[in-house]
Amino acid sequence: MNSANKVDKIFLGIFASLVIIGVIMFISASLGILNKNESKFYAVIFSQLIYGFIGGLIALYFGLRIPYKFWRAYSLPIFIASIIVTTLVFVPGLGFEHGGSRRWINIFGLSVQPVEFLKIGFIIYFAAWLSWAKNRVKDFRFSLLPLILFLGVITVILINQPDTKSLILITATALVMLFVSGTPWKHIFGMLLIAIAAFSILAFTTPYLKTRINTFLNPNANGSSSSYQIQQSLIAVGSGGIMGRGLGQSIQKFNYLPEPQGDSIFAVIGEEIGFIGSVIIICLYVAFALRGYRIAHYAPDSFGKLFVIGIITIITAQSFMNIASIIGLFPLTGVPLVFMSQGGTALLIDLGLMGIVLNISKFPKKNS
Repeated sequence: MNSANKVDKIFLGIFASLVIIGVIMFISASLGILNKNESKFYAVIFSQLIYGFIGGLIALYFGLRIPYKFWRAYSLPIFIASIIVTTLVFVPGLGFEHGGSRRWINIFGLSVQPVEFLKIGFIIYFAAWLSWAKNRVKDFRFSLLPLILFLGVITVILINQPDTKSLILITATALVMLFVSGTPWKHIFGMLLIAIAAFSILAFTTPYLKTRINTFLNPNANGSSSSYQIQQSLIAVGSGGIMGRGLGQSIQKFNYLPEPQGDSIFAVIGEEIGFIGSVIIICLYVAFALRGYRIAHYAPDSFGKLFVIGIITIITAQSFMNIASIIGLFPLTGVPLVFMSQGGTALLIDLGLMGIVLNISKFPKKNS
């Protein structure tokens, strides 16, 4: 970020590396479904590479070209539109259910997960709100109270899908944005306590969450049912050893790992490129976060700063939530690994967001 109108090439190189590795590992992991269902294999590849990757590059281009202040000017209608789109999953004939959850809509034969739009819609509007409030964020009425109202609406929608993992990610991102905006610690701590209490109640009253927590605490129980995925994931990661079996040589992706191209993809990564390859990928995500936060630090205004903070936080938190759950350090959530797991909608939006971050990086407030 030495001069204006030049994107941060280091950040570009980091996330481009993650995307390239992601495409390679996605294709390899997807071979696990080729023998079972050839038509599904080609549908998955088409959705990820054409709709997600190619469409994402187009989104990246527009994110880089559109002045980032455009998003602030239209933040409220964008947020409202994202809420409306997310509720479409409940419309009969448009929304459909998979794995016991109703999180997708069908548009011209393509499955779209609207919560990806909700995540970014919230980040845009909350960044605009906090930058508008400025020093007034020290007042409960301009920081914590609006957040509670925003999250209240989001919670009603996501709990009924259900999609607890996205609610956790949005809440965590909001708390980080509050902190960066200068909100007093006591307000942030109060919101954290409210969030912990709410998620605790959910965990003890929602059967599928109780099952996942019990599986996390006792992963060796129910190996044929609730603990099956974590056990198979650990077998995959452990069998990869230091160097891995070799690219494309995973055994677990065939008939063992559920959705190897989805939220289990890090298990395939661990098996095929081993401990060293896995550590390299983890280091890339760490570098992604550090460089992204550096761009936020030098953003030209408070909206740009908070916008980048929100984007980098939600992507980093989701990535490490996935990795931690696959190696048994966090309850399984089904959250995908950003830039790598199946999800054409997510990849398209995430690459568009990278264009916005690069856009903001072109205009540092001072040399660095």
